[in-house]
Amino acid sequence: MNIKSIKSDADYREALKEVESLMTAEPNTPEGEKLDVLVTLIEAYERKHFPLDLPDPVETIEFEIAQKRLTIKDL
Repeated sequence: MNIKSIKSDADYREALKEVESLMTAEPNTPEGEKLDVLVTLIEAYERKHFPLDLPDPVETIEFEIAQKRLTIKDL
Protein backbone atom coordinates (compact mmCIF):
# COMPACT_ATOMS: atom_id res chain seq x y z
CA MET A 1 0.00 0.00 0.00
CA ASN A 2 1.57 3.26 -1.14
CA ILE A 3 -0.09 6.15 0.71
CA LYS A 4 1.32 9.59 1.40
CA SER A 5 0.02 12.48 3.47
CA ILE A 6 -2.09 15.19 1.87
CA LYS A 7 -0.17 18.47 2.00
CA SER A 8 -1.43 20.39 -1.03
CA ASP A 9 -4.45 20.86 -3.23
CA ALA A 10 -2.82 18.63 -5.84
CA ASP A 11 -2.34 15.87 -3.25
CA TYR A 12 -5.98 16.31 -2.21
CA ARG A 13 -7.27 15.99 -5.78
CA GLU A 14 -5.07 12.94 -6.36
CA ALA A 15 -6.41 11.30 -3.19
CA LEU A 16 -10.00 12.00 -4.28
CA LYS A 17 -9.34 10.31 -7.63
CA GLU A 18 -7.84 7.32 -5.87
CA VAL A 19 -10.85 7.06 -3.54
CA GLU A 20 -13.17 7.19 -6.55
CA SER A 21 -11.36 4.23 -8.08
CA LEU A 22 -11.59 2.30 -4.81
CA MET A 23 -15.28 2.90 -4.06
CA THR A 24 -16.23 -0.68 -4.93
CA ALA A 25 -13.47 -2.22 -2.81
CA GLU A 26 -14.55 -4.97 -0.47
CA PRO A 27 -13.98 -4.49 3.28
CA ASN A 28 -11.02 -6.32 4.82
CA THR A 29 -9.10 -6.43 1.55
CA PRO A 30 -5.94 -4.46 0.76
CA GLU A 31 -8.01 -2.16 -1.45
CA GLY A 32 -10.64 -1.72 1.26
CA GLU A 33 -7.98 -0.89 3.83
CA LYS A 34 -6.42 1.64 1.45
CA LEU A 35 -9.83 3.21 0.94
CA ASP A 36 -10.32 3.56 4.71
CA VAL A 37 -6.93 5.20 5.18
CA LEU A 38 -7.39 7.60 2.26
CA VAL A 39 -10.85 8.64 3.45
CA THR A 40 -9.43 9.37 6.91
CA LEU A 41 -6.66 11.50 5.40
CA ILE A 42 -9.12 13.36 3.16
CA GLU A 43 -11.46 14.07 6.07
CA ALA A 44 -8.56 15.50 8.11
CA TYR A 45 -7.45 17.69 5.20
CA GLU A 46 -11.00 18.95 4.62
CA ARG A 47 -11.51 19.77 8.32
CA LYS A 48 -8.35 21.88 8.25
CA HIS A 49 -8.73 23.56 4.86
CA PHE A 50 -12.51 23.73 4.39
CA PRO A 51 -13.95 24.28 7.89
CA LEU A 52 -17.71 24.48 8.17
CA ASP A 53 -19.19 26.54 10.95
CA LEU A 54 -22.60 25.54 12.18
CA PRO A 55 -25.24 28.16 11.50
CA ASP A 56 -26.84 30.15 14.28
CA PRO A 57 -30.13 28.40 15.18
CA VAL A 58 -32.15 31.64 15.18
CA GLU A 59 -30.72 32.69 11.82
CA THR A 60 -31.57 29.25 10.43
CA ILE A 61 -35.19 29.56 11.51
CA GLU A 62 -35.41 33.10 10.14
CA PHE A 63 -33.94 31.91 6.85
CA GLU A 64 -36.49 29.09 6.54
CA ILE A 65 -39.33 31.48 7.39
CA ALA A 66 -38.17 33.87 4.66
CA GLN A 67 -37.63 31.10 2.10
CA LYS A 68 -41.07 29.63 2.67
CA ARG A 69 -42.71 33.05 3.06
CA LEU A 70 -44.15 32.11 6.40
CA THR A 71 -45.41 34.40 9.13
CA ILE A 72 -44.92 34.11 12.85
CA LYS A 73 -48.52 32.90 13.03
CA ASP A 74 -47.58 30.01 10.69
CA LEU A 75 -45.10 28.74 13.26
